[in-house]
Amino acid sequence: MLPIAIDVMSGDNEPREYVAGARRALADDPQLRLLLVGDAALLNAALAEFPAAAGARAEIVGASQVVSMEEKPREAIRRKKDSSMRVAIDLVHQGRAAAAVSAGNTGALTAIGHFVLKTVPGVERAAIISAFPSANGLTQMLDLGANTKATAEQLRQFAAMGDIIARDVYGVATPRIGLLNIGEEEMKGHEIVQQAHALLQRSALNYVGFVEGDDIFSGKVDVVVTDGFTGNVALKSIEGVAGLIGNRLRQEFQATFLSRIAGLIARPVLRRAAASIDPGRYNGACMVGLGGIVVKSHGRADGVAFARAIATASLAARRGLTAHIAQALQAQGMTS
Repeated sequence: MLPIAIDVMSGDNEPREYVAGARRALADDPQLRLLLVGDAALLNAALAEFPAAAGARAEIVGASQVVSMEEKPREAIRRKKDSSMRVAIDLVHQGRAAAAVSAGNTGALTAIGHFVLKTVPGVERAAIISAFPSANGLTQMLDLGANTKATAEQLRQFAAMGDIIARDVYGVATPRIGLLNIGEEEMKGHEIVQQAHALLQRSALNYVGFVEGDDIFSGKVDVVVTDGFTGNVALKSIEGVAGLIGNRLRQEFQATFLSRIAGLIARPVLRRAAASIDPGRYNGACMVGLGGIVVKSHGRADGVAFARAIATASLAARRGLTAHIAQALQAQGMTS
């Protein structure tokens, strides 16, 4: 497999955190090869500290610019042609990398991805998809922020791509698709949601109807479809609640001597529970629908979480995700 291009300069954390993630990813996967994109001097110094076996599977690609988290997408395209984000995506377009990973500005990453890689036939706009833990395993959700608005037809396309990911990447035989709404009743929701509902009812997908926010975790569906504005609000809310619960439990188990004893007894169970819902474990969201694989990492991801995003990109590349989506959409008659 071709190497994975890693934008180590973009994001809320320091580049060394993303370099640490790259190093961990190389240690976790002996077959993995990486192209580390960014400041050449910084990366040469970092690479010198890698174990010899891992360092031999990493190559540096210089980039003189960085897309900031506040950068407007149009300006990132026009003025940052040698940014680490742009160079990483260019490497995919040139066939030198199998995928690109970045923790940078979502708007800029989406815009550059569309500008350089375009979309596969049958897809108007790419969407960001990621997995969430649920009662029965995992629930795929899209869009998580690539498009603040979506038409009914684009929501139908998101549903089709979510179906492909759940079935062919995660092995769900007949994925159940739900459309996120403020209620399950037929009359609820705004005009676009109602139009998308009608389109999905007429599709060949296993569409079960409207779902509410709690169904992301209930196991009722395998894929939840929404626009990027709503999806990103839901994502950040989920991360916030997970953090609140973790902090509150730590405070309560430290409150008294007996609480600390109870915490010691419960620690193995709490660790397993925390690991199963840890956002870092699910870090790395594929931007599906593009003509190449791009994975968005959380901007504040630490080395462990960033390594997970790299693993997600590697899995997508090994499964031939882009070609697979194009072929599946053609088979569904969505490319005309």
